[in-house]
Formats: sequence, C-alpha cells, structure tokens
Amino acid sequence: MHSKEMTKGCVALVLAAGRGRRFGSDKRVAVLPSGERMLAQTLGRALAAFSDVWVVLRVEDDPVALGVDPRVTVVRAERADEGMGCSLAAGVTALEGTGFEAVAVMLGDMPWVEVGTLERLRRLADRERIVVPQYEGTQGNPVVFGRRFWKTLNRLEGDQGGRRILEGRLESCLMEGITDEGLIRDIDLNINTNNTRLQPS
Repeated sequence: MHSKEMTKGCVALVLAAGRGRRFGSDKRVAVLPSGERMLAQTLGRALAAFSDVWVVLRVEDDPVALGVDPRVTVVRAERADEGMGCSLAAGVTALEGTGFEAVAVMLGDMPWVEVGTLERLRRLADRERIVVPQYEGTQGNPVVFGRRFWKTLNRLEGDQGGRRILEGRLESCLMEGITDEGLIRDIDLNINTNNTRLQPS
C-alpha cells in the first residue's frame, strides 16, 4: 500500500493508437461540428475533469500534429497494431510506477462525453472497485479501474479490451446510471446528431 503522502487520485488514460479502419481515415484529426479535431476535443474534456491525463499513441505518431495538449503525458504502444488490448496494456504498464489509485480508461474517439460525467466518475474512483457507467442500460465508456485490477489489465493482448476484466468480477463493479449519451456515441457512424458528416482534416 502507498502512504497517504504518495497516493494520488484517478488518472485519465486515453487510448488513441488505433488505425481507424472502420472510419476510413485517421479519425483522430477529423473535424467535429464544434470545429475542433476529434482527439483534441477528447483530451480537452479529460483535462477539464482530471488533474492528470495520459494518452497512448503509436510509436510513429507526432503528438503536435494530432493536437495533443503539452500537459498530456504521451505513452507509446509498440504493439498498437495488434489491437486495443495491447494499447491498454502499454498504458497501464506505464502507470505502474506512479501513485495513482485508479485509472479512467477513455477512448480517443468518444469526444462527446460531458465534463460533468467525467468528474462524477473520477469522484467514484476507488482502488478496490471498477466503476462502469451506463446510459439507459447500455454500458459506456470510460470505465474506471481501481489499482487492484491493473495487473490484469497490463496482461491484455490483441483486441481484448477492458470489458474482459469485468467478466466474473461483478461483485467489484459499481454500475452507475448516467444520462449522458456521449458515453455510448460512436464516431465510426461518421455523423453528428444532425446527420451532418464529419469532415476530414
């Protein structure tokens, strides 16, 4: 156990090392109706809710070109092309040496989650539990994993995501109903709420 002086709260870990094959281009720099690029908006909302934000990128990525705020810590996923599980494992492995008690695993392509929602999930974070947000009964993201579960996360492979960790651990899960559609909104549909197509950069 870490001492009170060494422990920190919940860190946001944004997974943004995918190829965006379903989207058809690098969706991280797709321009949203707000005028912001997708990853930049996701990170901006995370920064508004968390004191510490980390992002997982591919080895060859240029953070400046992707609009990554300099306050964000960059982690490189050498095996990113093998799937999200490898990116998540890389991020959590990088966090192992820190004093954070929990990690909110965010997806870089979900830029519409409200700041208030992120703050609520951060406040619910605990070393010994997993906080799972739900919108109208559907599980959403981000999911907050207490440090107790990190060793399982950093062994993920391929396309295994954090959902696999939930299997068989329902007793450790806090299911939190939240009225924020951004928790489940899929940018791969390539539309906004007015059915206006997003624009490539």
